[in-house]
Amino acid sequence: MTCVDSIDQILLFLISLVANTFSAFSGGGAGLVQLPAILLLGLPFAAALATHKVASVALGVGATLRHLHEERLDRPLLWLMLASGVPGVLLGAAAILRVPDRPAEIALGLLTLGLGLYSILSPGLGLEHRPSHRGWRGYLVGGAGLFLIGILNGSLTSGTGLFVTLWLVRWFGLDYRRAVALTLVIVGLFWNGSGALALGLQGRIYWPFIPALLVGSLLGGYLGAHLSILKGSRWVKRAFEIVTLLIGAKLVVG
Repeated sequence: MTCVDSIDQILLFLISLVANTFSAFSGGGAGLVQLPAILLLGLPFAAALATHKVASVALGVGATLRHLHEERLDRPLLWLMLASGVPGVLLGAAAILRVPDRPAEIALGLLTLGLGLYSILSPGLGLEHRPSHRGWRGYLVGGAGLFLIGILNGSLTSGTGLFVTLWLVRWFGLDYRRAVALTLVIVGLFWNGSGALALGLQGRIYWPFIPALLVGSLLGGYLGAHLSILKGSRWVKRAFEIVTLLIGAKLVVG
């Protein structure tokens, strides 16, 4: 490994650590920082996205290790997110090369800004745990929403975990802390794992970047999950709103 390679690895680790700590605290958005950093190191978009997806699995691992100690995971929703979201992720990953990048990014950015503004304009949203829509019709609609978000997760770059977080809060009545826990475990570990596998089978993962990204993501996921548990739903809600506005603006501006 040359000196330049070593510097790249150190930068990737630090960027991954910071990005995934904020992501695990707010419920998504690591790709806002991590993916552009990988692109700046010279990888083409498809390879950078696949490499980012692999690293994001470590975010899910780190967050899972911390949240499992708290026993906050809603098991029926966990299985619904797996059954509904993973097929959407695989469909989105298969369609990624057919989607124009820039129009998709602008559309996603506007939607993400809308999420942040909606949360800001709903002061009490997600501060208390009030389970809702737990009948079969509620699960059916909720699963359809998760399937559509899964397609976005498989085909686009960043911020879709935030969609899952708000969907769990708004439709199923979770508080932000419980919603973020489920998002990190299922989206980080299983959705991103499925997307990474689908893209990896196309030979697009750049393996030399993986070790530094994995270590940074793992540590960041654990640290961010720990902070979300300590601070509670009000702080997590504020972090969610800040991250959604930053990601939305970044995607729209380009």
